[in-house]
Amino acid sequence: MSENEYVLRKTAIHLLRSGKSALEVAKELERSPFWVHKWRKQFFENQNWQALRDRPRTPKSQPRKLQPTVLQAIRQTRSELEAEAAEPGKLSYIDAQAVWARLRKKGITPLPSVSSIERELRVSGLTRPYRAQEVQEVNYPHIHPTQPLQLIQIDIVPHFLPGGPCVSCFNAIDVVSRYPTGQQSTRKSSVDAANFLLHVWQTLGIPEYTQVDNEACFSGGFTHPGVLGKVLRLALFVGTQLVFSPLRHPESNGYIERFHQDYTKNVWDKINLPNLQTVQQHSSAFFDAYRHSEHHRALNGHCPADLHPALVQSPAIPEPCLSERMPLREGQVHFIRRIEQDKKVMILNLKWDVPAAKPNQGVWAMLRFTKHGASLKIYDQAPDVNERICLAEHSFPLQEEIVPLSPEFVRSSLADGPSLVQSAIELTVESFFGLVYSML
Repeated sequence: MSENEYVLRKTAIHLLRSGKSALEVAKELERSPFWVHKWRKQFFENQNWQALRDRPRTPKSQPRKLQPTVLQAIRQTRSELEAEAAEPGKLSYIDAQAVWARLRKKGITPLPSVSSIERELRVSGLTRPYRAQEVQEVNYPHIHPTQPLQLIQIDIVPHFLPGGPCVSCFNAIDVVSRYPTGQQSTRKSSVDAANFLLHVWQTLGIPEYTQVDNEACFSGGFTHPGVLGKVLRLALFVGTQLVFSPLRHPESNGYIERFHQDYTKNVWDKINLPNLQTVQQHSSAFFDAYRHSEHHRALNGHCPADLHPALVQSPAIPEPCLSERMPLREGQVHFIRRIEQDKKVMILNLKWDVPAAKPNQGVWAMLRFTKHGASLKIYDQAPDVNERICLAEHSFPLQEEIVPLSPEFVRSSLADGPSLVQSAIELTVESFFGLVYSML
């Protein structure tokens, strides 16, 4: 309540005491008669000028109010996490979810909710403002995974050792379970990329979709038209559907991009890394700590290791198995792209007409390989959307035979339930490495 409002209420009482009616006072002060009657009653019942001031809105009884000891524990835990975040080998999570997880480990009772912790951190001035995100001009289709091993995102973040050598940090994360893995190398060839994908599928399992960006080591380069690179052939071989993100649009690979930030903050920004061996050592420790951290709000108090299916570990794959050109297998490869002004779209270094689309429209292109050949269909939505429109269809030029997918790699339907899916994944992983060895 402003002081002017308090003065106006006192003026109303003065006018009423002078003999004016409530209607006359309301008209003179340009207020409603109800307003005059309310404050006349409030004053004469209490016979106190302070009765004209607003009453406190805080309820006398606050059963859900946190105890002072719990509030103190919230502030202390937030401070402890902030101090740990600056230490090498410790995780840099200090938000309300991380505080909640630490309070639970401490045995604090009653355990406050995440929203209550956020409120206390805000009141105590312990929060940090969020950066405003730029508005995206193109609305790209994307997969909406609901279970682990539906979608794994893979990307590379470069870092530099003292003196200039570049380290290519290959990272991967399951979008639903948030279970990560990674490898670090001073090279970034197609063989390195393929070897990392083998590592991902061995460590996390073979997902329904494996999403990568458009770097040459993943895509096969930008020179030859209709190029079908090593990574694409390897994905078809194991039965995962490779998805290429939009060009120059990291938001579409947002989960792995966010993980890059965590990886950089916890490893490269904290620790002196003089050589590749040290990088690999501290990166491995970070991955293990991340898998068992409960800081993810989306996981509802669980850590990635709790939610990701346990896999049967298989032996490492020797590099020579990737030196030869792998045959094309039946399957699907996807491309998230933007329609250009001439209503064409660039896929595998070839331009394709999409007359039914609009310029700057985000589309989903599916390249399907069958025993009869290859075809390219361009849709307005991702495959997991029930109603989507096929905007264009083209035959894809191909001069080599397409062989069937090995039965060992045929995936069970996700609708069959987690147990059946997991059995199929474990069988696939074991069979895959046996088949690769037989190719040597």
